[in-house]
Amino acid sequence: MAHFRPEPSHARQHGRCTGVLLVNLGTPDAPTAKALRPWLRQFLSDPRVVELPRLVWLPVLNGIILTTRPARSAEKYASIWTAEGSPLRVHTERLAALLDDSLNRGHETGNGGIAVAWAMRYGSPSIIDTLTELRAHGACRILVVPLYPQFSGSTTASVLDEVALAMRAWRNLPDLRFVRSFPDAPGYIAALAASVREHWARHGQGDCLVASFHGQPARTDKLGDPYRTECLTTARLLGEALALPSEALHVTFQSRFGRGKWLEPHTLPTLESLAASGVKRADVICPGFAADCLETLEEIAMLCRDAFIKRGGETFHAIPCLNTRPEWVSALDGIIRRHLAGWE
Repeated sequence: MAHFRPEPSHARQHGRCTGVLLVNLGTPDAPTAKALRPWLRQFLSDPRVVELPRLVWLPVLNGIILTTRPARSAEKYASIWTAEGSPLRVHTERLAALLDDSLNRGHETGNGGIAVAWAMRYGSPSIIDTLTELRAHGACRILVVPLYPQFSGSTTASVLDEVALAMRAWRNLPDLRFVRSFPDAPGYIAALAASVREHWARHGQGDCLVASFHGQPARTDKLGDPYRTECLTTARLLGEALALPSEALHVTFQSRFGRGKWLEPHTLPTLESLAASGVKRADVICPGFAADCLETLEEIAMLCRDAFIKRGGETFHAIPCLNTRPEWVSALDGIIRRHLAGWE
């Protein structure tokens, strides 16, 4: 049974503000083993992320993984850390600011406007803390926007779990809406295509384009998770927008964890195979990542590049994520406005 705390006075007032909450996966606060340990514990303790019996998984997590992996992960994070901090955090914060400007442009201030906030599913700022801040701002309507274009139970559904947990102790609940996914949104596809064309205009076009999505256990596909299907939809539409022949576009899945079978084909072996078959240049884009992060800047741009070159490839390009591209801001603005319809 939930224990309801007395509501603060501002929460009992009739708010006039619409809140938009952007949610990204998360990042440790620093590239150190000390900062990685609690972040990994929160991430890998989520039953949506690791679908194993708790009695089996938690002893492995706490007894082995959290004693060995933080130091190794810290080295990887240190290789992509910037003077401003984590790239994922920097891009997400800037994206929220740009959307706040875009959504409120020409807005009448008398009816409360639209407050755009951002949070991380794992780490800080947390979903719970950010929702509390939106409520303090007077938001009586909140749209939650997970920055995952393709739906997965391990990402999108986990965000909804945390939102529900945050509101369990709230007495006066806001109107709530949720963006499920947008794998085929025209603006999103156009933004991806624009990023590829811009890259080709600067560097020339490679022999092939590899669209690398984050992997997940193969069993989730058989259990009904729509993630793989939505990834393939995005890749197909991107290929059509770029007028690429089917043999020039390869769809792969990266970031395997553990020994179980994951979605295939895997990104790194695919790039090795392409190089060994005579492909001299490969361009890689990661459409499932809204912002550059460890998986794109270290795994793709460093690890996969080295593997491709080692097997005979000559030139490797990791195309940056959408980050804060104007086309991406415009695409999200449109998606958000459609989901806000009727509230303003």
